[in-house]
Parts: sequence; structure tokens; C-alpha cells
Amino acid sequence: MIGNLKMIFIYLISIFILMYLSIGIFIRTSPAFGRQLTKEQIQEFEKLDNFENGVFINQIPTDMDMGFKNGMATLWEFFKGGKGRKPDRKLPVEKMDLNEISQNKGKTNRVTWFGHSSFLLEIDGKIILIDPMFSRATSPVQLLGPKRYTQEFPIELKDLPKIDVVLISHDHYDHLDEKSIKHLKSITKQFIVPLAVGNHLKKWKVDSAKIIELNWWENFDFGNIKFTSTPARHFSGRGPTDRSKTLWCSWVIQSENYQIFFSGDTGYGPHFKQIHDNFGEFDLALMECGQYNEKWKNIHMLPEQTVQAAIEIGAKIFMPIHWAGYTLSLHSWTEPVERAIKEANKLNIPITTPKIGESINLDNEIFPRTNWWEK
Repeated sequence: MIGNLKMIFIYLISIFILMYLSIGIFIRTSPAFGRQLTKEQIQEFEKLDNFENGVFINQIPTDMDMGFKNGMATLWEFFKGGKGRKPDRKLPVEKMDLNEISQNKGKTNRVTWFGHSSFLLEIDGKIILIDPMFSRATSPVQLLGPKRYTQEFPIELKDLPKIDVVLISHDHYDHLDEKSIKHLKSITKQFIVPLAVGNHLKKWKVDSAKIIELNWWENFDFGNIKFTSTPARHFSGRGPTDRSKTLWCSWVIQSENYQIFFSGDTGYGPHFKQIHDNFGEFDLALMECGQYNEKWKNIHMLPEQTVQAAIEIGAKIFMPIHWAGYTLSLHSWTEPVERAIKEANKLNIPITTPKIGESINLDNEIFPRTNWWEK
């Protein structure tokens, strides 16, 4: 009897070790996880104010540890599901095509939302993709992970025109997508990313000459458009061992006639006022508003904080983003925009809510505002 128990114990331990080794090999060999920092990079980053003990840090203390008990309870709630966390019908998606984009080049300045935090920006004759995410799931394994609500896009990846700039805010799977980057590398002139995110791109065979990496407050001029990396309050990582090994940021985009702010993922913090102090007002602010929870509001703003941040950033008008793409939290899928509208109306702050694929025309100041998500 004792011998049998011993054999069972050895068998179970062997299975556990085999699983552990298999997962480790998968993480080390799968290109989806990107590339780790080199010793030389760490030595260089140690000279920076926002890099400490081998990782990037936020401007202010940002606790992300829920504790084991809260973590397990939240995980159970997430997998258990809940009413209204996903759409119960097919969402409307307005279509655009290659010919339309090509014919518009140098004419109308416009911003088109692809859902979640992905955008196509056509400005001053340049075509810019922001956090392009064309995969069906936010995961290194497409059979797993949260699935995209809309299984179609305003324009499919294969139908995109040549892109001038791809702009990335950080390396989480819902913002930096291996499939998208591998396709875009042959049709894109320049990739502009936060520090160390270029490691992932190089792993995916993007030409190093096409990659510009910036720290907070650094900028890069692409023709007549200036891109400035600005702070955000978040974290990064694509696997269990690389948390905060790459930088995260928000972006200021300045053309001859327009100034646009893209928040990336962020908790509320002093950086919004600092950015406004440095750049003044913004014609449009694309502001994170979704996938939040009281337990992790330090890294994802609550909708009321989003509105306050839009005020502090100096937005003439703002758009709630980071919703209508995936279920990555416990709230209903429409709660972010509904709470943001309620708070914006209360404070008399201009807000725009375009459909997925519906363009915001900056020249004519056409800022859609319909409750398209309602039945």
C-alpha cells in the first residue's frame, strides 16, 4: 500500500515537473512572448529616473498586488462570467477600403476607431496606425484568451495601404499584436515605440532601421508630424517573468494644424496636468475608459477619472476608448461609455462616441455622438 502511494506521488510529481518544463520551453521558444532585455540594455536603463532594480517604474507609487485571496476571487468571478459582459448581438462596423484611404491622402484629416484602443489616423498626408490589433484574441495562443467582440474590422489587415507610422503604447497583447506587426513590417516606414519594446519587434524580424524607441518626454519628427512619448501610469509584460521590463507611455501627436493626445493604458495621476502644462490644449483626446475595477484602478482609470483626466489634459473634446473590444474586467461591456457620458454631461465636457469604423472629421469638426451600442 505504501509502495503504491509512493509510486502515485512520484507519478504526480513527474507530471507536474513535465508540465512546468513544457510551459517554460514554450515561453522561451514562442515568438509571441517577444525578446527579453539584454545586460547592456539594463546597464543603460539604470541611468534613467524611471528605471529601478531592473524594471521601469511609474512616476508615483503604484500598487498592483491584490493579494492571493482577492486575486483568486477575482479570477473566479472572471471565468464564471456575468450578465452583460459581452454583446448579445452583432455590433455595427462601418467599412472603409483601400481606394477610399488612398484617395483621401492629403485631403481630409480624420481619425477612425477600430474598436478597443486601435486607430487609423490620417493627418497631413500621413497614414498612422495606433496600437493595431487585428488578431481574434488577446493571448499568445489564439485558441485561448478573451475573444474580440467583432470578428470583422473596418478594413482587414491584408487590405491596408502603405503605412507611414505604427505607434505603440506598450507591449500588452491587446495593444502590441504579433500577427499585426508581422504583416505591417513590410508596408510600414517607421515604428515608434516606448523603450525596449523594439526588442519584440526585432524578434518578429522588423528591420532595426525602422524602429525608434523613446523614453518619456522624448520626441521624434516624421516629416511634419512630431510624436512625443509622455508618461502613463501602468505596467508592461508579455509573460510571467518580464513584468515592467519594457516602458509604457501615452502619446502626443502634433501636426501643423492639430494636436492629438492618446492616453494608452493608464491609471489616474499627475501626468495629465504635466502634459497639459507642456503642450497646452488638445483638439482631440483619446482617453482610456474600460477594463477597470476598484481593485486595479491604479492602472486603469474609472470612467469618472477619465473625464477628470480629459479636463486636466486640456481636451477640447474627448473620446472614451479601451472598450467595445474585449472583456478584460468584470463590468458590463457598455458600462464604461455610459458612466463616462453621464459624468461628461454633469460637468458639461464635450464627448464623442463614434461607431467602430466611423471617422471623426477633424477639419469639419464632425464629432459623432450616438448611443450606437443600445438595441
